[in-house]
Amino acid sequence: MLYEFKSKATGTVVMTAAVAERLLAIIGKPAGRKGIFTVEQMGPALAALQAAVDAEAANTQAEQSPASPAGHEDDHPAKVPHVTLRQRAWPLMDMMRTAQNKGKEITWGV
Repeated sequence: MLYEFKSKATGTVVMTAAVAERLLAIIGKPAGRKGIFTVEQMGPALAALQAAVDAEAANTQAEQSPASPAGHEDDHPAKVPHVTLRQRAWPLMDMMRTAQNKGKEITWGV
């Protein structure tokens, strides 16, 4: 299932249900077939998303171990690339900033 976020101020942002529902939960909006962000709701929504992005970045940095000593690179398995919350949230956050600046709401549908 896909979520499609739309605004008259921007293009459309499409996300998988898992990503969209995670972002909506961070913001405090219930996931559903349809929804809306009013202009007044965008400031707090952006602040909530930014706080979650910052918290994830701080946790990630704390979990990283120091570089291995020279000649011991093979002691650690290769890391799998990880898509961060910042990368997942950026399209919606950018959409919110633009819509907020232009005084337009954002709606979503499944």
